Amino acid sequence: MSQLNRPSVLAFERRLDVSDAIFWQKNSQNDSCSPVEVREKYLKGTKSHELTSLKEAKDANLQQVDFATLDHDKDILVATFSLKVLPLSGEPCVCNDEKFQQKVVEKVQKYANEKAFAELAKRYATNIVNARWLWRNRMGAEYIRIEVKFGEKVISFDDAKQFSLNDFNHDDSKINEIAEEIKKGLLGSAFVILYVTAYAQIGYGQEVYPSQEFVQKDKMNKSAKEGEAPKSKVLYKIKQNAGMHSQKVGNALRTIDTWYAPEVAFPIPVEPYGAVTNQACAFREAEDAHFYGLFDKWICKDEPLNDNDQHYVMSMLIRGGVFGSTKKK
Repeated sequence: MSQLNRPSVLAFERRLDVSDAIFWQKNSQNDSCSPVEVREKYLKGTKSHELTSLKEAKDANLQQVDFATLDHDKDILVATFSLKVLPLSGEPCVCNDEKFQQKVVEKVQKYANEKAFAELAKRYATNIVNARWLWRNRMGAEYIRIEVKFGEKVISFDDAKQFSLNDFNHDDSKINEIAEEIKKGLLGSAFVILYVTAYAQIGYGQEVYPSQEFVQKDKMNKSAKEGEAPKSKVLYKIKQNAGMHSQKVGNALRTIDTWYAPEVAFPIPVEPYGAVTNQACAFREAEDAHFYGLFDKWICKDEPLNDNDQHYVMSMLIRGGVFGSTKKK
């Protein structure tokens, strides 16, 4: 059999369909919820950049920023999102090479039959339960209660922070039950949608942290009112509610890659080159470690991958993306 080449047109749709997370608030003594609103502040700060001249340092640094806090009679941040789990058959959404497509489907089906997505499902379930997806809000919470609803069933965890962010070896029957549901969705044996809610004890009137919008500087300048400095921080909101981008929630859920080195201190998000932007680092730069090298080895050259590399490649297909080859044949 002649060696295959990765086609120029190749893409996979994501299999974990995550909604935005919406922020609400409540008092720990009752169940009534109200929106967490994004508000504006006008600040008079100082200039502290190293290249600031002494003359500039004496001038005030005027800023207009968005911020979000709980009300002074509310101490619980309530954050909700939904997760739809779609089946992974291995069939690309677009591909201009039928033989390559058949090979991918064959490999994915073999993985599904032998491993049933069990390891990946356990890791996704753990990242729901440990509240990694709350990001900075998790760090500032005294405790976090998590509820996961699917069908008529509700599974709750009173203390999400008991579950470490750095490993997935928690032997917990309730996590396993959620993982089993995710596994059904990936295998296509059931329609699966999870509704996830976190109740984080933040403190009365304390600041919370929605997603920050990326706004280009020229657009900031145009949106500023006459005589005012452009807004230097814009927070995401959904109608009245502060919120978190679905991409940010999804990034947390797929932070499951502990296979990028023989010994690792923490998991990283599943990415083609193992990129972690806040560390300005790519942990999978080597050809025998990044997605394209492993994918070509497994599919094009039909060479075996160890279990860890198979888990990584499959998690990349679940992530989805455009993976066509740009190399000239």
